[in-house]
Amino acid sequence: MSTAALREVAFATSSEFVRTRADELRINEIFFSLQGESSRIGLPTVFVRLTGCPLRCGYCDTAYAFHEGKTVRIDDVLAEVATHGAKYVCVTGGEPLAQKSCITLLTRLCDAGYSVSLETSGALDVSAVDPRVSRVVDVKTPGSGEVEKNQWANLAQLRQSDELKFVLTSEEDYQWAKAVIFDRRLDAICPILLSPAFAEVKPSKLAEWVLRDKLKVRMQVQLHKVIWGERRGV
Repeated sequence: MSTAALREVAFATSSEFVRTRADELRINEIFFSLQGESSRIGLPTVFVRLTGCPLRCGYCDTAYAFHEGKTVRIDDVLAEVATHGAKYVCVTGGEPLAQKSCITLLTRLCDAGYSVSLETSGALDVSAVDPRVSRVVDVKTPGSGEVEKNQWANLAQLRQSDELKFVLTSEEDYQWAKAVIFDRRLDAICPILLSPAFAEVKPSKLAEWVLRDKLKVRMQVQLHKVIWGERRGV
């Protein structure tokens, strides 16, 4: 069996990690849109979505990235990113860190002069990520169904240029998140984002809770879904 065929078998049989050569990545899609979340909301951004994820969150809106994708050389990824003429690049998934070559991609993007952010579940070690990258780490709540996957050791790696995100499916999730923020003094580490799970928590309710409790957080909604609805490529 050829090397390429072996890589395909490894990809098809692994539910957690995608195996490729060091100079390749399994890419689900690359597209140009407005950043819909984080402190970069509204900024024209190139999104590089990698294939594969070890988690199965109940509210996941990118399940198509679990398996769909093609193997692409990192040089070719950078070439496609460059065609959009953007300053900002967001590497996302799936779970991008499920591919070891993601670390190389992030560094190459920074070296090329882009302002780079990484959207990661927080279930994998973030310490090897280039320090020039803004890491947006998703803290999994009980409502996600994956709360036991949180790697709390990641907190010690974060800086003020990073962000912590909680996606909330209910008021119970909100109360859990509030306790974690206070108990672990997360607001002293980096900015905190609270996001209502799409169609599960009304943004107006989350706004009420945040204002009532005077939390030191940024509430966000998914701007791209407000503009275009829940669909791919935006």
